[in-house]
Amino acid sequence: MDATVTVTAVESVGPDTVAIRFETPEEFSAEPGQFVKLTGTVDDEEYSRFYTLSSPDMTATFETTIGVDPDEGGPFSVYLADLEPGDELEMSGPYGSDYYEGESRVVVLAGGPGVGPAVGIGERAVEDDNEAAIVYRDSEPAHGDRLDALAELGATIEVIDDDEELASHVDDVLTGAAGEQVFVYGFADFVDEAEAAIEAAGGDVDGAKVENFG
Repeated sequence: MDATVTVTAVESVGPDTVAIRFETPEEFSAEPGQFVKLTGTVDDEEYSRFYTLSSPDMTATFETTIGVDPDEGGPFSVYLADLEPGDELEMSGPYGSDYYEGESRVVVLAGGPGVGPAVGIGERAVEDDNEAAIVYRDSEPAHGDRLDALAELGATIEVIDDDEELASHVDDVLTGAAGEQVFVYGFADFVDEAEAAIEAAGGDVDGAKVENFG
């Protein structure tokens, strides 16, 4: 769907990272792990970017988590970080087929901006009384409070640095239990390493839900 959405909150959630919450439009339905396209105008130039949803549900509001980097994200990421409650953007979506569907155990492998869908999926799974495990790699982690809260609720959370090998941590969290679903969110290099780690741990690479950020 296409809609004009209104900002309700902008919060810093880590180094150069913000979470932006919007009022949920009527008839908008999405699941954690899907993504939306946000469009706005900066200095008379229109920008559109895709952002993965990071909220566990979209009942009253929905959230995206955005890395603020003028070099990689361009002026639009800075513009988004400077939004205030009441500001409006154009939104379309949701998009994507690799999202949470009530699986009894979720294992989310997240690199960098993949932490957004990781916390959304983890929180939704725990709310549904399902099991959750997250392996998140970033030299400057974001969403620390939400990850800590998930750990307190019984989720398995492993936050590792950029120079740490992923394979041993993936081996830690994969159980092979019936109903276990693996999710992978991150840039191409991370996705490649995550898929190799899943295979090495005896997991089902073909059955993983993967979102490659490019």
